[in-house]
Amino acid sequence: MAEEIINRVANSKLKVIDLEDFYPDGKRILFDIKDWLFEGLVLREKDFRQHVAEHDWLQYNDSYVALHCSTEAIVPDWAFMLISMQLQGVSKLTVIGSLDHLESIIYAEIISDMDVSEYNDMPVIIKGCSHKPVPANALVLLSQKLKPVAKSIMFGEACSSVPLYKRK
Repeated sequence: MAEEIINRVANSKLKVIDLEDFYPDGKRILFDIKDWLFEGLVLREKDFRQHVAEHDWLQYNDSYVALHCSTEAIVPDWAFMLISMQLQGVSKLTVIGSLDHLESIIYAEIISDMDVSEYNDMPVIIKGCSHKPVPANALVLLSQKLKPVAKSIMFGEACSSVPLYKRK
């Protein structure tokens, strides 16, 4: 008779954190302002303000928005500020930058608010593989947040983890 297979990982005190589990719902939108610039390069204040005033901001309801300009135009800071004021209360979050930067900021907020007390004096694995866009910066922020409380921190999967930290 074959010996029963025992899942020692499931029976251990090892805690696994999968940042993909914290991935918030909501559409991610890259908002390019180049079409609101004269020839894609020059911001004319009156025209720009008119675009802002006439734009349907409700289409960004419950979305995450990254504002950027895909041309080499020099865009004054107030232009992005003006757009962000329209998105306030509509979008979940508005930032200046790429979609990668947006994800990094989303996760920075999540990790900042995370209660890590359940990992006190516990061995922890931060899961590495994910199907959702978990930024590398989130892994760094989480490992830094866990270091003061965790007994040990590893990265990867239980079957092949890389040790990162062990309290002495």
